[in-house]
Amino acid sequence: MGVARATFYKKPGGKRLKADMELKGLIDEIHVDFPGYGYRRIKPELEAEGGKYNWKRIRRVMRQYGLFPILPRAFRPTTDSRHKFHRYENLLPPLAEITEPNTVWGSDITYIRIVSGFVYLAVILDLYSRKVVGWSISKRIDAKLVVGALEQALQERQPPPGCIHHSDQGVQYACDEYVEVLEDAGFKPSMSRKGNPYDNAALESFMKTLKYEEVFLGDYETYEDVVEGLPRFIEAVYNKKRRHSSLGYLSPDDFEENGGRK
Repeated sequence: MGVARATFYKKPGGKRLKADMELKGLIDEIHVDFPGYGYRRIKPELEAEGGKYNWKRIRRVMRQYGLFPILPRAFRPTTDSRHKFHRYENLLPPLAEITEPNTVWGSDITYIRIVSGFVYLAVILDLYSRKVVGWSISKRIDAKLVVGALEQALQERQPPPGCIHHSDQGVQYACDEYVEVLEDAGFKPSMSRKGNPYDNAALESFMKTLKYEEVFLGDYETYEDVVEGLPRFIEAVYNKKRRHSSLGYLSPDDFEENGGRK
């Protein structure tokens, strides 16, 4: 009959404990801006600051001190596809085949709960780099909300004719007011297939990131809180700093500046 041997946790020595505490502090600082980062994204962030750490050590310290990424909560859809406007064919190519900026854009809407109700956010992403190129905030979920995001993106990027604009089948994107702006700018409208969430996966991913790395932590109470907080996260954190595994752990801005995938 075998004999079970007790195993005991060996407390790290002074030098290792000090080094682990220093690493914990660096990870805590990263989690201030990126609470959703796990060890895979933590490593390139540390390396960008000149650190040299292996995956196993980062994962061990995160487990030891409970530095786990914050997980997303479920949120409800905000678009209404029950309408009589034209529904466009899905033209969205596989994301890996998008090799140039301003060739495929995606758009979506989400809500932010405040004390008095809801505030709505519409965004436009360049699906080449996942960069937010246009956004709009409003107390109403209507055509003006999405047109505002589109017009900001057009002014910022000035895409050539033939750029694909992809969205869900919501009435805001199918209505005459929005489609007119698309046609005037030379876009090719594209819509997700009904009941297929994977067609708009990049936008869903962004909205989840926005929710659990900013909105749920920001504890917004007023419309003014949203107007102040979301632009900062979009422009200063998400576009400039947040690393994407699909972009080789580069931020959207760095990905575009480096010329994309190498």
